[in-house]
Amino acid sequence: MRLALLSVIVAMMCSSSSQGATDSLVVCLPDTTNNMFEPVSQSAREIRELSWLVLGICAAIGLVVEAVLVWSILRFRARPHAAKGEPSQVYGSNSVEIAWTVVPCVIVFVLTLATVRTIREVELTEPPSGALMVIAIGHQWWWEYRYEAEGVVTANELVVPVGRPVWLTLLSADVIHSWWVPRLTGKTDLVPNWTNHTWFNAEQAGIYKGQCAEYCGTQHGGMFLRVEARAPAEFAAWIEEQKQPASVVMAAEQGHQLFTELACMNCHEVVGTSDGTFGPSLTHLMSRSTIGSGVAPLDRDTLRLWIADPSNLKPGCNMPSLKLNDEELDAMVGYLLTLR
Repeated sequence: MRLALLSVIVAMMCSSSSQGATDSLVVCLPDTTNNMFEPVSQSAREIRELSWLVLGICAAIGLVVEAVLVWSILRFRARPHAAKGEPSQVYGSNSVEIAWTVVPCVIVFVLTLATVRTIREVELTEPPSGALMVIAIGHQWWWEYRYEAEGVVTANELVVPVGRPVWLTLLSADVIHSWWVPRLTGKTDLVPNWTNHTWFNAEQAGIYKGQCAEYCGTQHGGMFLRVEARAPAEFAAWIEEQKQPASVVMAAEQGHQLFTELACMNCHEVVGTSDGTFGPSLTHLMSRSTIGSGVAPLDRDTLRLWIADPSNLKPGCNMPSLKLNDEELDAMVGYLLTLR
């Protein structure tokens, strides 16, 4: 029930329009469904089956209660020529009391067994055999992904291979966040000074979106999740691309110099240039599709707007405006566009 409600809320958030000059730029990731009732992994499928059971039982109880209520209204309604005064009172009924004690106990027992079974299937204590190991770190308000064995660090967009289990180690850099992609797996919190885990196995290639499901501050609603499942060969090629250091194109030298002279390099990592960790890694920035943890598509225009004034696209974000003039802004954008 909770997952279904959260799914509806996220869908409503993504369908609502934003106000201001950047209305046409703000998006909620590509137009893909995040319907928990369309799972593409075993763990999400287990959660769906449990949800259907709970919804079915609740619907049956609701129908019975409403049927009794309607019958009572019709059967015992006041009639024009009915005798005045209080109707006869009935005290105690062993059969009724036994029924409303036993039936709820049976329902709770069934739901408990089903829930325990689902938890055992979904919340594994050890990584599945051959799993891809990824560390996911929640920040205010973006996601960091570290492929430790592969030596790759990226941000906001998690790329995984189809058909291979993915084991996520969930950490928080500041407050409580929650990693939740409905079609892949259930909601799991990222708690400061505590390590949690979740896992999934994407069965189909595609883009699956989600949302931080734990209120974490001003931009909680703009902390989107994006998981892209690729064929194993495509994933291997992506890993090799991500391992390559960023190269400086001569035409972008001015922008590169600005990047190293300003505060950019203190917050952002560009392999071979800077090693900042406060903000997202930019080594292969243009290999991503969105910016600001999914609030806008990543292209020249939105990149320029973001550098000019990040708070215009994502109010309350922790990146300051550098107050660049037009020439400096064009140079910086030109440099960042080369980071592929």
